[in-house]
Amino acid sequence: MRSVLIVAIAFVVMEPVTYAAHRWVMHGVGEFLHRSHHRPGSRGWEANDWYPVVFAAVVLVGMALGFNVNGLGDLVAVGVGITLYGAAYALVHDVYIHRRVLGWRPPQNRVGNRLAEAHRIHHLYNGEPYGMLLPVIPAALKARAARTQRNPLDPSASTR
Repeated sequence: MRSVLIVAIAFVVMEPVTYAAHRWVMHGVGEFLHRSHHRPGSRGWEANDWYPVVFAAVVLVGMALGFNVNGLGDLVAVGVGITLYGAAYALVHDVYIHRRVLGWRPPQNRVGNRLAEAHRIHHLYNGEPYGMLLPVIPAALKARAARTQRNPLDPSASTR
């Protein structure tokens, strides 16, 4: 039961961690990699894809320590929670919103469409909202975006 609780806590804590990484790393010191995600281009590999590779490597190191070092076993549960969050993020961001997986178009739904709209606003203004699974859109920004027809997430649009 303890491990299940740790997995759940790690999953939930990842949303503010993701917000912070997206806001202050990807749109800060690491923008040189993330910029590729906001430019038009192929649906294949982009420089921004190094972020999940690096994050996964860090999680794997933590899980290896958890499996092999006495007293650090909880790191395995933390790693599972982070990995589950990463899978949810990839499904929402790469599959549902950007359709980067074999051009597959998942069935539309209310929750997915709300997340896609938040991400569209992020791409429109290169700013808020930075969160992915629970994005907070400032009301004024939401109203401003509602008046904008351009969809930077549309493959035929001029920006991604």
